[in-house]
Formats: sequence, structure tokens, C-alpha cells
Amino acid sequence: MPEPLENFLAMLASGRDNALLRFSLGNEYLKQGNASSAAEHLRRAVEFDPKYSAAWKLLGKALTDTEAWNEALAAYQQGIAVAEGRGDKQAAKEMTVFARRIEKRLGLKSSD
Repeated sequence: MPEPLENFLAMLASGRDNALLRFSLGNEYLKQGNASSAAEHLRRAVEFDPKYSAAWKLLGKALTDTEAWNEALAAYQQGIAVAEGRGDKQAAKEMTVFARRIEKRLGLKSSD
């Protein structure tokens, strides 16, 4: 049985392209430790669906893993706004914790 990543890439190659597929690709690349490929697909996921809070959260993680701190912080901040707008309190809370860690790392003042 082929790996999930191979299946997702085959779907993409066949012309299927949407937020969920890009999210799934990003998630699989992260599991394999390939954060830069993950970030590329997760960026596409949020382009397809800017209100996809789980994709923003995973994008923030992928960017953190590549040490793109400012981009990761921006992704988390966007994700927090999206999650709060959708009433997804848990996702907003998690991303707020991650964003604060990055702010601390960058020597930025916390926004609250």
C-alpha cells in the first residue's frame, strides 16, 4: 500500500487541488521532517481557504521548524484572528501560546 504522501501527490498530479489536499500534504511533509515542503503546501492551503484555522496553525509550526520566526509569528497571528472569528477557542489559545514563545525569542513585547 502506498504511503499517504504518495497518494496525496498523485491526487495533486491528477489535477485535484484544494485546501484540504494541501493541508494533508503539509501535514505529511511535517511528519517526515520536511518543514520547508510542508510550509509550501500549507501556504497554498490558506490561499485556497483563508479561514482554515488548522492550516494556519500547521503553517506556523512548519515555519517555526524552519526557523522563519517572523513568518511563523505572522502565520500564528493570522490564525488566531481566523480561529477567534470562527469561535474556535482551543485553536486560538494554542496559537497564542506559540506566538508568545516566538515573540519572546525575538525579544518582542507580548501584545497583551
